[in-house]
Amino acid sequence: MFIIMNKRKFIISIICILALTISLSSLEIKSKVITVFTDKECVQILEEIFETRNKALLDGDESKLNNLYDKSTKYGVWAYEHEMKKMKYLHIWSNKQGITFKDIKTKVKINRIKPKEGGYLINFTASTEYEYEYDNSKNETNIFRIGTYHSLNTIKNEEGWCITKEWYTDPFADSLNLENIKFDDIKKHILEQEKRDSSNMNERRKKALEYADMFCGAAADEEHDYKYNKKYRNYNPLGGDCANFASQILHEGGNFRKTRAWNYDSGGATKAWVNAHAFKNYMIYSGRASLIAYGDYDKVYKASYKLEPGDFVAYEKKGKVTHISVVTGSDSKGYSFVNCHNTDRYRVPWDLGWSNKKIKFWLVRVHY
Repeated sequence: MFIIMNKRKFIISIICILALTISLSSLEIKSKVITVFTDKECVQILEEIFETRNKALLDGDESKLNNLYDKSTKYGVWAYEHEMKKMKYLHIWSNKQGITFKDIKTKVKINRIKPKEGGYLINFTASTEYEYEYDNSKNETNIFRIGTYHSLNTIKNEEGWCITKEWYTDPFADSLNLENIKFDDIKKHILEQEKRDSSNMNERRKKALEYADMFCGAAADEEHDYKYNKKYRNYNPLGGDCANFASQILHEGGNFRKTRAWNYDSGGATKAWVNAHAFKNYMIYSGRASLIAYGDYDKVYKASYKLEPGDFVAYEKKGKVTHISVVTGSDSKGYSFVNCHNTDRYRVPWDLGWSNKKIKFWLVRVHY
């Protein structure tokens, strides 16, 4: 009886040891699956994806773009179709502008990685720099940066990593239906312009410009870690942060004092501080700013050369201002640059992403 009991115990012990071994092996394998895709490896994969996509955008190469997407799912198809529209828009806009894009480079910062459906869900920040030259000034290079926040699903197939789903706030979304309008006169006018000198601007404008460059989020210099000013709430989840950022630029940089109507404190912000339409109205009706020009692009593009760093552009859709950008300089032909939040922009041509017939512009002089 004693021997039989020992055998049973022995068998049970062996079973327990085997079960434990299998369990530990399983955990080890599972752990490897989760941790094998490190931030460094993830960055490398994303940089390869963006390098291919940016080259396709530069060249207008539909086949190269096609290979990046898994079109067996509707989300993969939607992501591909959206990038196709974006590619066409950039080429239409560059033709209007009289420029040639020479390079597009993207840096990524990983926020979160999660295994999902045989691949990975990656949340990351992308800072994309565009380099261009004017067709009659090949020796002068201009750059701007756009920062975006992505949620991307990727899997590996026989050809490499591909996109099955992607979401991000597209800076070109409001102009993807840009008509192929005749813009020979616009191009001619832009190419005839010369570089502008803004070195004599007053100290308040200089400080506003410094603030705008430092805190333009994912589009800022890498040394600023792609962050907003933590003193202020980020209103992007509540509909947008553009007016909040413009207000910060004028107050923190430009030394405009807060008022009862235009204010931010521990209790929150007034409507004129955070709402684009209310911000535009407050600045003009308070006398702190005045209108340079208003209308569609054809009507205001010549007046845009009057904009100075620290002024702002308000973008109107269906009778309501939905976005604010602050002027931060100009390029080699004097074409005005702007900075803003959502999407984050650093020294971007003021109409890029907005130049369709449904948009009206308010070009506004700020009185520093």
